[in-house]
Amino acid sequence: MTATRPVLALLAAVTLAVTAGCDREASQEASPEAAPSPAPGPAATETVLAVAERDPDFTTLVAALQTAGVGETLEGGGPYTIFAPTNAAFEKIPAARRDALTLPAGRAELRELLTYHVVPARLDAAGLVQRIQAEGGSLALTTMQGGVLTARVRADGAIELTDAAGGVSRVIEADMAASNGVIHAVDTVAAPG
Repeated sequence: MTATRPVLALLAAVTLAVTAGCDREASQEASPEAAPSPAPGPAATETVLAVAERDPDFTTLVAALQTAGVGETLEGGGPYTIFAPTNAAFEKIPAARRDALTLPAGRAELRELLTYHVVPARLDAAGLVQRIQAEGGSLALTTMQGGVLTARVRADGAIELTDAAGGVSRVIEADMAASNGVIHAVDTVAAPG
C-alpha cells in the first residue's frame, strides 16, 4: 500500500509534464524553414519510431517500416512528421497486395510507400493549420520520398491529405510528440502515384 503513493505521485507528475508538453507543442509555429526544433520536453524523449512502437494502432506500420529498412532512419535526428496509417488503414489494402509488398521483390516499393508518409520537418497540427490557411486553404508538403501530399482543413476542422493518385486520408489523431518529430495518425494509406 505504501509503495502505491510514490507510483501515484510519479504518474501525476508525468501527466502534468505531458499536458505541459502538448500545450507547448500546439503553440509552436511549424515550418520546414523555421528555426531548429526546440529541445524535447519530458513528454517527448523517445524517437518517432519508439512512439509508434508503443502504440497498438501502429503495429502494421512498425512492421512495414522495419521490413523496408526505414525504421533505422526514423531513429535519427530528424525532424520528421509522420502521417502514420493505422492498422485499420492498412486493412483497406487487399491482403494479396500487402503480402506482395513484404516480399523481397516488393521492398523497394514498400519503402517508397512508407517514405511518402514522412515529411522532413516538425509540423504540429496547429502550425499545419496555420500554414494551410496562410497558403489560401491548400498546402503542398514534399515528402521524404520526393512526392507531394496536399494538406487542407475540412469544414469539420480535421486535416485531410490528398495523395498523388487523388486519394484522400484524414488525420484522426494529431500531435503524438517525439524527440525527433511528431506523428499524426491517418485513416487511409496514401499512394505516391
